[in-house]
Amino acid sequence: MDAHARGSPHYGHFVRDVQSWPVPRKLRIEYPGAVYHVMNRGDRRENIFLDDEDREGFMAALGEACGKTEWQVHAHCLMGNHFHLVMEMPQANLVAGMKWLLGVYTKRFNIRHKFCGHVFAGRYRALTELRRREESGMDYRQIERGWCLGGEDFRRELLEAAAARVGPQHYGVERRVTGEQKAGSIVLAEMKALGWNEAELKERLKGDPDKVRIARRLRRETTMSLQWIARRLRMGSWTYVSSLVRQPPKPPSSANSED
Repeated sequence: MDAHARGSPHYGHFVRDVQSWPVPRKLRIEYPGAVYHVMNRGDRRENIFLDDEDREGFMAALGEACGKTEWQVHAHCLMGNHFHLVMEMPQANLVAGMKWLLGVYTKRFNIRHKFCGHVFAGRYRALTELRRREESGMDYRQIERGWCLGGEDFRRELLEAAAARVGPQHYGVERRVTGEQKAGSIVLAEMKALGWNEAELKERLKGDPDKVRIARRLRRETTMSLQWIARRLRMGSWTYVSSLVRQPPKPPSSANSED
């Protein structure tokens, strides 16, 4: 800036405006198969768990998040005013999943205790295991797919019990499907079952019962936003979709049933 500009009466305002510009946050490192140590604490260091029911509620929400994102929780620790999670990500979806998890727990916590406002203190911390992977090499690869404390018989029992509850997606390193691809696959499978093509999807009413059912499934099984669901299913505004999926499913009509 030249001397004439510095002498301008507006120069001081310009400097103050520049100094007040926000500094962008550092981007999260996300990639399929990543292992994170995630932690967050309560706003103003206040408790985020007031009793065992809160802890059970957090674990229930975490379980729902795992169902949506295919996360694998290797270890967890719930303290009074903070938590620690060690998780493996089959998909690069840490940000979307944590946004859902913290938002849902905050909403349920506030409703239960009749509170309002923030529960967690700002941005959660997520430390990756990149350094450990690079330093340990193949030694790290041997434990990357899970570990347990106990003898071989105990390990075998755990694996047998888990076999009935997990699918081929369980081991995240081999999975390369993004959240949007998963949601898109659900939509295509539902359309195929209904005999719809894209033109039929567009012609259907925005509040078509089958569209609403698919939207509910997407909300239940994925982390896709209401905006994405409204756009993909041709259902109009996301607020309209929100009101539809919140309504209890209507029971099958009995008008044509035989007496």
